[in-house]
Amino acid sequence: MFRRWFVGATVVVGILSSPLPGTDARAAEIKVLSAVAMKAALDDLSSEFERRTGHTVKMAYATAGIVRDRIRDGETVDVAILPRSAFDPLLTQGKIAPGTATVVARSLVAVAVPAGAPKPDISTVEALKRSLLAAKSVVYPDPTKGGATGIHAARVIERLGITAEMKAKTMLVPGSEYAEILAKREAELGIVQPMVVLGVPGVELVGPLPAELQNTTDFVFWAGVGAAAKEAEVASAFIRYLLAPDAARAIKAKGMEPGSE
Repeated sequence: MFRRWFVGATVVVGILSSPLPGTDARAAEIKVLSAVAMKAALDDLSSEFERRTGHTVKMAYATAGIVRDRIRDGETVDVAILPRSAFDPLLTQGKIAPGTATVVARSLVAVAVPAGAPKPDISTVEALKRSLLAAKSVVYPDPTKGGATGIHAARVIERLGITAEMKAKTMLVPGSEYAEILAKREAELGIVQPMVVLGVPGVELVGPLPAELQNTTDFVFWAGVGAAAKEAEVASAFIRYLLAPDAARAIKAKGMEPGSE
């Protein structure tokens, strides 16, 4: 499965070319607040949506927990895009307009190393455990900052029973800075979201964590129209666009699986 994600990874520009139906003729500006894990795909897609429709998309990114808290605390957005663990509480609190929640992408958690470095064996749970213990340094997002990748990485290490052994050699970063750290060879191994490191010079993906250690619930990314959205119609059009075939191909090229209606 993992290998299929990255076929055509370098072919993003030019695959989004057909007109987008059903958009508002009046130019509007929408505010989209998203988990930073989606940035690689959404930067391209928001620009293409602007080009096709004449609307303006103001993108803002943060870790999932920070985005959740900002919306929970009253920040007005037209579209929220978050993994399920952060999205569901907003639905419960009435911060997302009823009937607008839509799956736009799915992902797996993976391992990456500096380019040219030996690729560790992560093919099984025991192999991953051995490779983590053998690594001199490991980087992943700080779970206390609310990022789903960091939370899951910490849970995996706990499940492997090596929390104490890993503590001294683990570097925690606020968000997606692990890509830069790996590229600078400041860490030997990273637990990452593929779309964050895909195509980053100096970083190579090893592969996904073993299936038994994946979280196939929280790494489903949902989009919804904000309950207090100022441009609800255009916000809905933007979410529909993220499900269009061309957008789905772009999402796949960035290392994720596209969503579905």
